[in-house]
Amino acid sequence: MRIGIPKEIKVHEYRVGMTPNGVKELVSQGHELIVETLAGDKIGFSDQDYLSAGAKISNNREEIWKTSELIIKVKEPQPDEAKLLNEGQILFTYLHLAASEELTDDLLSSNCTAIAYETITDSNGRLPLLAPMSEVAGRMSVQAGAHSLEISQQGRGVLLAGVPGVTPGKVVILGGGVVGTNAAQMAIGLGADTTIFDKSPDRLRELDTLYHGKLKTCYSTRENILEAIQTADLVIGAVLVPGAAAPKLVRKEDLKLMNKGAVIVDVAIDQGGCFETSRATTHQDPTYLIDDIVHYCVANMPGAVARTSTLALTNATLPYIEKLAGADPIKLMMNDSFLAAGLNIHQGEVYCPGVAEAFNRSLRLIDQL
Repeated sequence: MRIGIPKEIKVHEYRVGMTPNGVKELVSQGHELIVETLAGDKIGFSDQDYLSAGAKISNNREEIWKTSELIIKVKEPQPDEAKLLNEGQILFTYLHLAASEELTDDLLSSNCTAIAYETITDSNGRLPLLAPMSEVAGRMSVQAGAHSLEISQQGRGVLLAGVPGVTPGKVVILGGGVVGTNAAQMAIGLGADTTIFDKSPDRLRELDTLYHGKLKTCYSTRENILEAIQTADLVIGAVLVPGAAAPKLVRKEDLKLMNKGAVIVDVAIDQGGCFETSRATTHQDPTYLIDDIVHYCVANMPGAVARTSTLALTNATLPYIEKLAGADPIKLMMNDSFLAAGLNIHQGEVYCPGVAEAFNRSLRLIDQL
């Protein structure tokens, strides 16, 4: 199969769809790999590294998009890229379509097959291709939040760790999944006063046992959240509904309850965000103020640590890419329900329940392929 790896063009996105080692594996299996020039240059993967792995290098972005049977990316196609997709092509990347009707329409119009990393499941009900970036984003959320709390960033001037004689900062984490757990690990490591919210009593018990009382746990209700944010220095949104838009847990009027200069980090922004006042930002201009509350809503947080993220992502995606490239993808998905859960768009139809619900579209089922 001819597999294309284009350079990411989203603002300050330096990850790449595959490492040279991943390319080498696929070439050894008889596949043709074409990589856009300088695709991994910013993170230490040179064109020569990809050539040595057996790939071809192209400086013609349009050629890669139009002639590849399988396109491997990191972020969702930007408008100019989506227009280059053709019928019969397979796009394998993070899509987060429930947050963008425009992209959904573009992919439907292209008649391509779009498979999303973030909705593929495994036998334990987990999201194996979302997990590595969720781990990165969860850990980065505390790092970004701590920086945003500085006076120079319009924060309230709180050091999360505190110092002897001064109480540590308060961190509230909404969601006890992969993002929330990794955020809690970082916040506790800094010495912050950390509380995590979740709807699952069993998950809260697991987290309580895991952190031996260092982490406060609280059942997620609106009243409990409102009480917690009133004294919080940093609130991290880490709620995920796979394939669907994130629920709005904090409303605009709730910001008036918070301390001036407190920080919101919305890791769920890829899925529309779990704060009503969230809007996607970039690493170039990551924050904005609403009602004196600092909002950090960067839609590609792991892109800031692009080398680590690319290595972790390739480790997770390569086995799935090998499957897709080594067999008829449609037959493969009809016999693999876990991979089939990743199918969002195929030949102008929606196959992801969350996307269909978000935009009131008809939903087709895998057995209708």
